[in-house]
Amino acid sequence: MGKIGEKLDIDFVVSTGDNFYDNGLTGLNDQAFEESFTKIYTATSLQKQWYSVLGNHDYRGDVEAQVHPALRMVDSRWLCLRSFILNAEIAGFFFVDTTPFVNDYFTDMDHTYDWRGVTPRKAYLDSLLKDLETALSGSTERWKIVVGHHAIKSAGYHGDTKELNDLLLPMLKAYNVDMYVNGHDHCLEHISSLDSPIQYLTSGAGSKAWRGDLNQHYEEDDLRFFYDGQGFMSVQLTKNDAGITFYNAFGKILHEWKALKELHSAV
Repeated sequence: MGKIGEKLDIDFVVSTGDNFYDNGLTGLNDQAFEESFTKIYTATSLQKQWYSVLGNHDYRGDVEAQVHPALRMVDSRWLCLRSFILNAEIAGFFFVDTTPFVNDYFTDMDHTYDWRGVTPRKAYLDSLLKDLETALSGSTERWKIVVGHHAIKSAGYHGDTKELNDLLLPMLKAYNVDMYVNGHDHCLEHISSLDSPIQYLTSGAGSKAWRGDLNQHYEEDDLRFFYDGQGFMSVQLTKNDAGITFYNAFGKILHEWKALKELHSAV
C-alpha cells in the first residue's frame, strides 16, 4: 500500500472501520493504538492524514477513547469521529457512524458494546440522518462520497445491511451520491446500482480475508468485481472523471473502473 501511495502521491487515507480488531481499544493508553496503527503504517507515502470511521468491533471497546483528541497527540495522522464531513475541494466525503443502525448489536448477548453517546438510539439516529441530509443537500462539490463501516450492498458474508437500505439509501439516491464506500465484509468488491449512479465499493480486506464467502445468488445489482483475498483500493478524482482501482496485498491491479461526471456513465 505504501508503494502504491507513493506512486499515486495520495492526499489522505480513509479507513472503513474495525480499526482495532477484535475488541477495539481498552482506553487511551492501550498499546494496540501504536502496535496496530503507528508502527504498522510506516511508509513515507502513508504519513498523511488518516480519516477513520468506527466499526462494530471498535464499539466492543472504549469508543470514547478511540475518538478522543488525545490520540492525535500520540500520532497526528489519526482522526476518528463518529460522523463527520471532509471537504476535499472537488469532492465531499461524508463519514457515517453505521453501527448504531444495526438492530442485532442491541440484542447481542455474546458481546458488550459501548453505547455511551448513542442512547437514546432513536434520537441519535434521527439527529445523524438530519445532519447528513442537511450536509448532502447543501453540498456543492462535484463528487459526493459517503463512507461507512457496514455495506449497503454486498455479495460477501455479511451481505446487505437492511437498516441502511431502509434508512440511509433513499437519502443517498435523493441527493445524487456517487459512491458509497464501506468495510465490514472481509473482501474487495464493486457493485453498480441498477437504479441510480451509486457505486458500492467494499474495501474490508486490509487484514484478514474470508475465503470462499461470495454469495453465488447475489443478483440484485451489477456485481462487477469480487475478490476474497487481502488488498485495498484507491480513488482518483478530477473535476470531470473518477478512477477506482482495487489492488491485492502486493499492489497488483485486480480491477479498474472509470466514470465521466457529466455522463454518469462507466467505461
